[in-house]
Amino acid sequence: MKSSSKVVPLNDRADFSSHGFSTGKRLDLDEVLAQLLADGLINDDEAKRTKVARTTARNDIHPLVLIANAKYSDRRDTSKALTLEALTEWLAGRADLPYLKIDPTKIEVVKVGQIVAPNYAARYRILPVAITEASVTFATSEPFDNRWEHDLSQMLRREVKRVVSNPLDVNRYLMEFYGVTRSVRKAKDNKDDDNRRILPNFEQLIELGNSGDLNAEDSHVVRIVDWLLQYAYEQRASDIHMEPRREVSPIRFRIDGVLHKVFELPTPVMIAVVSRVKILGRLDIAERRRPQDGRIKTRSPGGREVEMRLSTMPTAFGEKVVLRIFDPDVVVKTFAEIGFSTKDEKVWKSMIEQPHGVVLVTGPTGSGKTTTLYATLKYLAKPDLNVCTVEDPIEMIAPELNQMQVQTNIDLTFAAGVRTLLRQDPDIIMVGEIRDLPTAEMAVQASLTGHLVLSTLHTNDAPSAVTRLLDLGVAHYLIQSTLNGVIAQRLVRRLCPHCRTVGEISDAEWASLVHNLALKKPPRVAMPKGCNECRHTGYLGRSAIYEQMPMSSALRKGITANLDLPAFQQLALKDGMRPLRYAAAEIVARGITTVREVIEVLPPPE
Repeated sequence: MKSSSKVVPLNDRADFSSHGFSTGKRLDLDEVLAQLLADGLINDDEAKRTKVARTTARNDIHPLVLIANAKYSDRRDTSKALTLEALTEWLAGRADLPYLKIDPTKIEVVKVGQIVAPNYAARYRILPVAITEASVTFATSEPFDNRWEHDLSQMLRREVKRVVSNPLDVNRYLMEFYGVTRSVRKAKDNKDDDNRRILPNFEQLIELGNSGDLNAEDSHVVRIVDWLLQYAYEQRASDIHMEPRREVSPIRFRIDGVLHKVFELPTPVMIAVVSRVKILGRLDIAERRRPQDGRIKTRSPGGREVEMRLSTMPTAFGEKVVLRIFDPDVVVKTFAEIGFSTKDEKVWKSMIEQPHGVVLVTGPTGSGKTTTLYATLKYLAKPDLNVCTVEDPIEMIAPELNQMQVQTNIDLTFAAGVRTLLRQDPDIIMVGEIRDLPTAEMAVQASLTGHLVLSTLHTNDAPSAVTRLLDLGVAHYLIQSTLNGVIAQRLVRRLCPHCRTVGEISDAEWASLVHNLALKKPPRVAMPKGCNECRHTGYLGRSAIYEQMPMSSALRKGITANLDLPAFQQLALKDGMRPLRYAAAEIVARGITTVREVIEVLPPPE
C-alpha cells in the first residue's frame, strides 16, 4: 500500500469539501459527474445522458458503475476508455487514498472474514483485505463515507487503513469471502458436534483423524468446493494443490508456473473437501492408502466446459490432491499462439505433414508438451482422416479425435492401446508417452505400416531422444528408418504487456544465456515492472521455446548402435538445429521475456 488513512475522532476530521464531495455519506451521482466535468474526463452532453440513464437504473447501483456502463472515452485522451477501473483510480486520487485492484490470491479469506460482521461490512460496503497486529486495511468504493471508521478502530483496537477498490469487486468478494468463511465455520462446527456426540474417547478421536468422516455431501463442503473450482479458473490457475497438515491445511494455485498460497482450511474440513473432490472425480472415497487418478468435467463461470485431471497421494496427515486444469482453448490455439515463430512453424509442419513416421515432443513435466500435441492434432484432424489417441489419462476431450484411455488394471497399456488402434484403420496415432520398450516397438511398428505417430518423451533436449529410444531397446536401424524429427520445449513466463518497461542487461547476463553462441547482444531489452493486471509480478501468461531437430540423411547416418551423444549433438547443430538457448535468446531480444526467466528453465550448458 502506498499510503494509509489514520483514524482520528470524527469532530477533528479534515473537511473533504476541497475534493468536491460531501463527507459522511455515499457518493452522489451529481457530485461525481460534476467532478468528472471539472477534471475534463467527460463533457456536458455525456453528463446529461448519464443523468437520464439514472432514471431507469436500480436505486442501489453505484455511480461509477452507471458511468462505466455508458462506455465513454476519456476526453483528455480519447484512445482510453473510462472503464470502471479507470474511474476507480480517478476516485482514489480525488480522495487522496491508495487504489487497490483486489487480488483474492493475496487475501487470507477465512481470517479477514472473521474481523467484522458480514451485515456491518455489507451495510457500509467495506471489505477487509489485510490484517496485521497493528492495523486492518479495508477496501471500499465509498471513500467519503467515513461513519464506520472510528467505531471499528475502537472495537478492533487497531489502526484502520482505507484503500479504494472497484465497487463490483467489493460487492462480489463481500458475498464470496463471507459465504466461504461461513461454510468453513459451519462445516467445522458440524464436525466438532459430531466428534462430541459420537466419539467420546481418545482412541476414537485418533480413528477420526485417520478416517475423516465429515460428510462430503454437507452443503457447506459442497459450497467450498464449487467456489474453489470457479475461483481457480478465474485466476488462470493451471493446478490446484490441496495439502493436508496437522491443524491448518493450505490450498495453493499454480499460476504462470509459480505456486501461490491462496487459502487455508482447518484440517478436518480439508479432509471433507478432498472427499468431495474424489466423489466428483468418481474415485473410491473409502480407499485412502493408495494413490488414485480420475477426472472432473465442470463448467467455467462463462458456461464453457473445463476438464480437470485429479491425482491423490496418501501423506502423513491425509490425502494430498492435485487438480490439473486444462484450458478449453488449448485445442483451438494456433501454432503462433502457443509460441511458434514463423520459422519454427515451418520446420514443425515439415515433420508432421509427412504421411508416416514418428515425431516426438520432449521436455520435463509441465513444459507444455500436451498443449503442443493437441494444437498439432487439431491442425492435422481433417474430415477425411481418422485421428486416434491413446492417453493416460485423456487430458482434453476433442470431438475431432477418437480418444482411448490407458487402464493398467485391465492390462490396457500404451502398447496394447496402439495394437488396438492399428486395427481401427487409423491415419494418425497419438501415444501419450513412450515409457517402455513395448510401447516404443508398437509406435515404430505403426509408422512402418504407413501411419504417422506422435508421442512424448522425457529428455532434456532433442538429440537425447535418440539415445533414450536406444536405451529402451529400439534397434538403431528402426530409429533411422522411422524417426521424422524431434522437438524439445520449455515454458517461460511472458512479460506483462500492460506494464513492461525497457532496460539493459549486462554482458555477463547475456553470456550466461547464449553460452558460446555467436549472438549479438541487443542494446535494450524488456524488463518486468508489475501492475494490477499481472498481480504485480511483471508476468502474464506463458510462451514456449523450441529446439527442433528434423531428421536429415546426415543425421540418420549418425544414428548407430553405440551412439556418442555429444558427437551426435554437434552433428545436429552442424545440420542446422537451433538449440534451446538460441530460441531463448531470440525471445529475450524480442521483448517477450527476460534472461532470468529463461535461465531458470533451460538445461545447464554442456
